[in-house]
Amino acid sequence: MPFFAEIVVNIPSVSGVFHYSIPPDLEGHLGLGHLVHVPFGRQVVQGVVLALATASPVQETKSILDLIDPSPVITPAQIELAKNLSQATHNSLAAIISMMLPPGLAKQADMLYSIANNPDPTGWSDTQKRLYNLLKKRGSLRGRQIDRAFPNRDWRKPAQALLRSGSLISQSVLPPPGVRPKFIRVAQLAVTPEQAFAAMPDLGNTANTQKRRQVALQFLLREPEPVNVTWVYAESGCNLGDLQELAERELIVLFETEIWRDPLAHITQNLTNPPQLTSDQQNAWNTIEDGFSRLTSGESVLPFLLHGVTGSGKTEIYLRAVSETLRRGKQAIVMVPEIALTPQTVRRFLARFPGQVGLVHSRLSEGERYDTWRRARLGQLKVIIGPRSALFSPLPRIGLIILDECHDSSYYQNEPPFYDAVQAAMDSAALNGAICILGSATPPVALKYQAVSSMPAAVTGSQKYGQHQLQLLALPSRITPLDSGGVSEGTALPPVQIIDMRSELKSGNRGVFSNALEHALTTVLARDEQAILFLNRRGTATYVFCRDCGTALNCPRCENPLTFHTQLPGVELLCHRCGYTRKLPKTCPTCKSSAIRQYGLGSERVAAEVQERFPQARTLRWDWETTREKDAHEIILSHFVSQRSNVLVGTQMLAKGLDLPKVTLVGIVLADVGLNLPDPFAAERSFQVLTQVAGRAGRSTLGGQVILQTFQPEHYAIQAAAGHDYAGFYARELSERQKLGYPPFGRLVRLEFRHLDSQVAESTTKTMADYLQTRVNKTGRVETDVLGPVPCFFAKMNNLYRWQVILRGPDPASLLPTRFLEGWRVEIDPPGLL
Repeated sequence: MPFFAEIVVNIPSVSGVFHYSIPPDLEGHLGLGHLVHVPFGRQVVQGVVLALATASPVQETKSILDLIDPSPVITPAQIELAKNLSQATHNSLAAIISMMLPPGLAKQADMLYSIANNPDPTGWSDTQKRLYNLLKKRGSLRGRQIDRAFPNRDWRKPAQALLRSGSLISQSVLPPPGVRPKFIRVAQLAVTPEQAFAAMPDLGNTANTQKRRQVALQFLLREPEPVNVTWVYAESGCNLGDLQELAERELIVLFETEIWRDPLAHITQNLTNPPQLTSDQQNAWNTIEDGFSRLTSGESVLPFLLHGVTGSGKTEIYLRAVSETLRRGKQAIVMVPEIALTPQTVRRFLARFPGQVGLVHSRLSEGERYDTWRRARLGQLKVIIGPRSALFSPLPRIGLIILDECHDSSYYQNEPPFYDAVQAAMDSAALNGAICILGSATPPVALKYQAVSSMPAAVTGSQKYGQHQLQLLALPSRITPLDSGGVSEGTALPPVQIIDMRSELKSGNRGVFSNALEHALTTVLARDEQAILFLNRRGTATYVFCRDCGTALNCPRCENPLTFHTQLPGVELLCHRCGYTRKLPKTCPTCKSSAIRQYGLGSERVAAEVQERFPQARTLRWDWETTREKDAHEIILSHFVSQRSNVLVGTQMLAKGLDLPKVTLVGIVLADVGLNLPDPFAAERSFQVLTQVAGRAGRSTLGGQVILQTFQPEHYAIQAAAGHDYAGFYARELSERQKLGYPPFGRLVRLEFRHLDSQVAESTTKTMADYLQTRVNKTGRVETDVLGPVPCFFAKMNNLYRWQVILRGPDPASLLPTRFLEGWRVEIDPPGLL
């Protein structure tokens, strides 16, 4: 019998595992993946059991305090995935495990700070005075609450001085779980109908009371199952006292029952039958179906890269794969890059698998996410849909993992702990013996390079994170649904007309829309069709400056230009990096001139321009500002699909794989945004987003067109996107990367250091660069380069100065120190270097 447990504590900054003894009352009840309370230093913290052992490498061990949840919170496969991710991404194991813990249930220990009696403020610093005043005003606060009150201010060192002097006191606290199962009070008839009718004449002393209780009893006579008392109140006008009186007479029973908080409960969807596959779809499906058969016989199967043009029917392949997975008694995870895609995706899967689909994303309440997590753990849900976090759902029998739009950068977590969900999904599929399908019309160049259609589909041994081979499947033709039923194969992709905005300026057109786009919009509105206007910028103006002296209004925390908004309540200038806001000044802060002007183009201004030029247009905006509320994505999408709007203006959300069959025009207002950033992946990102948004047009028999406005019509990414020419772009981009040693011909490590003091940030980064260069020289890594140290492109963010070092080579991660790099942000194979 095991007497010890290996536990990772829920403190992301702590690396390694720790041994604890198992108390007698938990012997036989403790297993892998259990969430427990353990002592850690002077704190009590949460921990997850990773292994059980009969011996401990340390002589004296502390004892586990108690079990938080009687069932494991993570599966054995998740534990192995966490270990792989931690090793491959240089994150602590605790940081990876923390992402897998259910929201609301997982809590981290904190310090509670309070004011001591009559402290002496003599000699206090400004930070100490502010901290004292905060605690005096609000009472005792936890460290994380003070963090929110003092963002980007190092208050902990001044607080330690106050603790040593006795001016403050502190104690370790572990907040209780923030969620629990939800119970409601229900009522149910407790007697036969005959007995209930016999009791009807004598239910109250007054006519009103008698009537209320009679109606309530009559309602419960019609309901064979327990009914929420709120429904009884609504139907009968009775109150809790009436029901309690009926219960005392033993006519009904009142009790509490648990309910699931299901975010999909309100959705009703008609069932659909699988359509007949096209020849291309059938070829792709035959290969995937054969993969399922090989898995059953014990073989390993490579992940599939489903490269299909926009509108080629990739979703139907996903649906077939899920159906086959469920038929084999297993479960599926379907990942989408953005919350914006979940409403449409959910409805498609609910129409095929009613009552078996769960939804996971950050806009849900903690209760909804917790209940979905519990239902997944119990195996009650067969399909989980959601963005990156859906990968960590504790399904007990994972048989399929799908990543739609696998090229999207949102699959990469760009805050610690950094990881790539695409690579993690392939690793998870290998650990679970599951099929993995990555779908995209514009797969990343490095991923496409890994996919070789002629390689054997079976492999031996386990693949390591980030080193997966793939099998290529192609859907080269668009499918168009016919009004009479069925589909038309081989439909041409919408033609793209490139408009050189330099020529428009020379001809005297200084407006937002070219003559061609304005004419096309006029035609679409006259035909009562729909149009999408895409611009990868939010706001009304992206640059605010003084026309007299040239002073630009920048964020004081980030030094980035502030964006001018007209439709955010109480806000006129906003930093889209840190959230800093202010009013538009009436005079220039430098020369006091009143000539403050806004320049540039944002989605707000485009929408306003549409309304000014086309008053009859019913315009909707779809960007970050308009989708901050819960269910906003679904509301906007449903309004547009039901043709309550005929012009949709938006940002990157419009390029996320939406199927909008009534759209006959896509106008790309400014294609150059992001194209010239100093990043080796800038051209690829631009090509992907332009190709994807162009693919929203022409998805029905109405046909469609795309008008692409640009100041760089000759750029190869613009030309390739306009020609729907992935092969041409892939060949050009691959050639450029081979010359420079960028992925897939090399790997990257990005190390970033941030500090309030610019000189400290610079010197610390220089020390790291010198250390890495010494390592490169000593180990003879002639193919590995150390790039930097240099300031990041966005050199200051939220008052922190940013410096970085880049490692480029065959295996740069092996040069990093083996210990956890405290204070550094380490990214392995990041999707960008800004």
